[in-house]
Amino acid sequence: MSKDAYIHKVLPGSPGGPMLFVFHGTGGDETQLLSPGRDLVPQATIISPRGDVSEHGAARFFRRTGEGVYDMDDLARGTSKMAEFVKAHVEAAKPSAVLGLGYSNGANILASVVFAEPGLFDATVLMHPLIPFEPKVEGNLAGRHILLTAGKRDPICPPNLTTRLEAYLRADGADVTVEWHEGGHEVRPNEIEAARRLFAGVAQGV
Repeated sequence: MSKDAYIHKVLPGSPGGPMLFVFHGTGGDETQLLSPGRDLVPQATIISPRGDVSEHGAARFFRRTGEGVYDMDDLARGTSKMAEFVKAHVEAAKPSAVLGLGYSNGANILASVVFAEPGLFDATVLMHPLIPFEPKVEGNLAGRHILLTAGKRDPICPPNLTTRLEAYLRADGADVTVEWHEGGHEVRPNEIEAARRLFAGVAQGV
């Protein structure tokens, strides 16, 4: 278990306050979501790892063999490594709450960590996740707050798979909210505001 398992950036927050992990999309890096994270939870310590897999120079958190076709062995490797990275930071800082936000490939690795370690995050925002497999949750998600955001015309993350993921998460006891917009894979303001409401509610113990 290592706090330095990934190249990452840290924006310090209030001591003893929440900790927010942010996970970039394919081709992003550890700087991509720092500012949005700070805007969403101003008092949080923000931790942003860079994906350790290169796809023709684009950073990702696990390998794939095609669009929407995952290398499941590498996803398992990335999930275990990321879970240990998160736990190392949490155990060192003992934050008041552990929050996660990921976009696209970042949402996919975050979702996979949630399936493997359902007690690790108090609240997660999965922006445009694509989970083409049936998740196996190692426990249950009772009491965990999860926001899914998606575009109704997203060519990368088809709406039916978002709906299926919602059903899986609800079946495992998660408190799930879904925020849609009329567009594609881009993040729109209503998604940001939904994330803000979720994190504010968790910070207030709602």
